[in-house]
Amino acid sequence: MAETVAIGVGVVLVLVCVALGWLAVRRVRLMRGGGVDLCLRRRFAVTDWHFGVGRYRGDQFAWYRLTSFRVGPTVAIDRNDVEIVDRRPPLPNESFAIPYASAVLRCRDHEDRDVELAMSADVLTGFLAWLEAAPPGYRQAS
Repeated sequence: MAETVAIGVGVVLVLVCVALGWLAVRRVRLMRGGGVDLCLRRRFAVTDWHFGVGRYRGDQFAWYRLTSFRVGPTVAIDRNDVEIVDRRPPLPNESFAIPYASAVLRCRDHEDRDVELAMSADVLTGFLAWLEAAPPGYRQAS
């Protein structure tokens, strides 16, 4: 009986180590490929912020949730379909959820879905530059 329990605990520990290793390798690969750290939320409660890595892929900004085992992006924002509807500093009660953010952007796509992105000043500069970098006349008509 004790041997069965020990084997079960060992298997669980190995699985936990493999899962943590996968998440660490995934984050390093995303960051090496030009990723930036930022938080995102789609439901607007203080506790719904999620840490992740964002990457620019042509006309898309792909966001990968830090604690997800998904291979592809969790959220993809198309530069041609998004507009910034609000920009604000983090609220005092959000400081535990988004500790390094200096700005929170509320973005809306063409289907009226909102998403908030919390980012540091240097990530904000890069995001705004990417958003404005579309060729002239390339924006789709609303």
